[in-house]
Amino acid sequence: EVQVDELQRLLAGMEKEHRSLLLKMKEGEAELARLRSVEGDKLAKQDRSAQLEKEVAMLREKIHHLDDMLKSQQRKVRQMIEQLQNSKTVIQAKDAVIQELKERVAYLEAEVGLIGGNLEMHDRIEHLIEKQVSRGGHSSRVRSKSEYVSRYVGSR
Repeated sequence: EVQVDELQRLLAGMEKEHRSLLLKMKEGEAELARLRSVEGDKLAKQDRSAQLEKEVAMLREKIHHLDDMLKSQQRKVRQMIEQLQNSKTVIQAKDAVIQELKERVAYLEAEVGLIGGNLEMHDRIEHLIEKQVSRGGHSSRVRSKSEYVSRYVGSR
């Protein structure tokens, strides 16, 4: 943004110089026209005329050069603005992905909490069943938490 501001300041200066040179060129052309119309010493008129023609040609060249520079700087400013906008778009997209991932993590953490609670409940039930079975004389194999988790996750 600092570079963009600096380029815009330079562009403004070039545009001001462009207007100034245009004004000088018009003044020179006007003086050249006046000298051509005024009668007087032909040699002095020719010398002044040639000098003014050179100045006008030089000013035209400078104006052309400034026009090229202005266009180039304007292109650079547009490209920088476009890059900034593209960067903002990429950042917004990444922020959206991060937010989505945070929501997924929260959801998964909640699910893991539910599974953990279910495992604890299952272990209590298994313990009670084991007690009842052992009182009744039947032997039954008690499932481990890992068996329950694999059965629970596999059913999803």
